[in-house]
Amino acid sequence: MTVLRWLRSGRVLAGLLAVALVLALAVLAPAIAPHDPEAQDLTMTLQPAHLGSAYPLGTDALGRCVLSRLLFGARLALSVAIPGALGAMLLGAALAYAAGYLGGRTDRLIGRAVDAVTLFPPLILILILVFALGAGPTNLVLAIVLVDWTRFCRVLRHEVRVVVQRDHVAAARLLGFSHIRTLAIEVVPATLPLLVTLLALEMGIAVVVEAIVSFLGLGVQPDQAAWGQMIADGRTALHQAPANLLAPAAAILVTVAGFNLLGDGLGRKLAARLVEDRA
Repeated sequence: MTVLRWLRSGRVLAGLLAVALVLALAVLAPAIAPHDPEAQDLTMTLQPAHLGSAYPLGTDALGRCVLSRLLFGARLALSVAIPGALGAMLLGAALAYAAGYLGGRTDRLIGRAVDAVTLFPPLILILILVFALGAGPTNLVLAIVLVDWTRFCRVLRHEVRVVVQRDHVAAARLLGFSHIRTLAIEVVPATLPLLVTLLALEMGIAVVVEAIVSFLGLGVQPDQAAWGQMIADGRTALHQAPANLLAPAAAILVTVAGFNLLGDGLGRKLAARLVEDRA
């Protein structure tokens, strides 16, 4: 029943459909892609999009199938976005709960660490780390975790401070609950709507970061299918084969919008459910 109630939200439903579509296409890419995404055919370069042809979205400057590269690009985008966002959430949330709940010296030390990392623009810092670590999805995930944990920690730390001051947390302490039990029963559920929203937003951010890094040629090998790489390659042939650029740009837009809508909708529903439970 709870799931059905959530699906009545337009935001949740729209976001879920968009994310599920991208995820399904990514998982099924090897089975449904009409061609090898890396196979070149220099006799079929810059073919226009035509739904009835062997290349429904046309070909790029090297004769590679745009549709196949788009599908495999979804696999790469999600393989970076999901573990990168989850890793950043786990690190950032753990530090946020420790800082907000314990306060004092712990809070000050973690606050200084957040301030130190956020002195640099996140994207620039990620690019520096990727350049230092080397190209590849694994190193990009690591760079996202090492930089974007601050997004979770900064926002969640403030929310935890607010929750810790509430009467039900004080009552749990008076009843002799351990710190871990108090966090698990009283603090974490109260901050869950915010955490879910931040996670979904971070997944959208990670998709954009992966596209930007790939666009600059730092994220993947030159022949590997990636949405950012496709946009970079498609700029030079925009008038001859616009699908080379428009298709990956639309895929990024749909994916990011899906994560944002899903996170916002779930956050609202969880917050409303929490208010009902407290009442």
